[in-house]
Amino acid sequence: MTAVRRLRTGSRAGHRPWPPCRQCCGLALDLGSDRTRVWIAGRPTILDIPAVTFPGAGAAHPIQRGAVIDVPGTARTLDRLLGHRLPRHPRPLVVVTTPVLDGPAYRDRARRAVQVLRPRAVLSVSTARAVALAADADLTRPLLVVDIGAHLTEVVLLVDGAVFDARRAALGTTDLTCAGAPADIGEAVTSMITSMLRQDRTARTAEALGRGPLLAGGGALRPDLVGRLGAGLHAPLRTVPAPHTAALRGAAKILRAAHTHPSTRGTPPPGPALRPR
Repeated sequence: MTAVRRLRTGSRAGHRPWPPCRQCCGLALDLGSDRTRVWIAGRPTILDIPAVTFPGAGAAHPIQRGAVIDVPGTARTLDRLLGHRLPRHPRPLVVVTTPVLDGPAYRDRARRAVQVLRPRAVLSVSTARAVALAADADLTRPLLVVDIGAHLTEVVLLVDGAVFDARRAALGTTDLTCAGAPADIGEAVTSMITSMLRQDRTARTAEALGRGPLLAGGGALRPDLVGRLGAGLHAPLRTVPAPHTAALRGAAKILRAAHTHPSTRGTPPPGPALRPR
């Protein structure tokens, strides 16, 4: 039996209690390579389980290096975790985080897997933007987000809240068991940001770096890694509170805001009626 870790919001995890959302039925979902994390609207805890399938049921790890490689396996994991926790009616609204550089392919596979939950709508948000929302970051100014996950590290430059530039490296916290891995990840992040600085014909990347990159993901919990990043970048680092759940918390903010949008209810937005010509 898979153990489910429940992180109570507002406890030692370091983030504030979430007010219950009594007006919507939905969930925020962060499909990680190592952990699957879910927040169900109105619940005070985060569900946190290993992102693995049972032996003989497809890929042992259906999500690897930021890619959904086994859609049925991911669907089985979600059904096992959530099938008995969601009401049959109304059907839930789902907000799922997605890596920036996997584009339509990741979103399509994630949406197909989530269909096992019978959602009325599935919205996606980039992990970088979700992290920024969780940190209450000022999105009117350029912002660098460094997200160090289990299998993947992304560096994203947000300008006016939209992705302006992004880089990735197939390295993460699961690689930290190898000798030299902290140095490898630190060098990869430094190299990605240096490349962004060189190719940016504006001052946005430099402004965001001077402001201080926003650090999230499980790697932000590693002092040795954070120290290497600070030394390599010669810039202040701002670690998001409870960085391992930051993307999920940002998705939860979108969920709470999205339940009132007409598109999530299958109704047209209010406005003047169109007359036939």
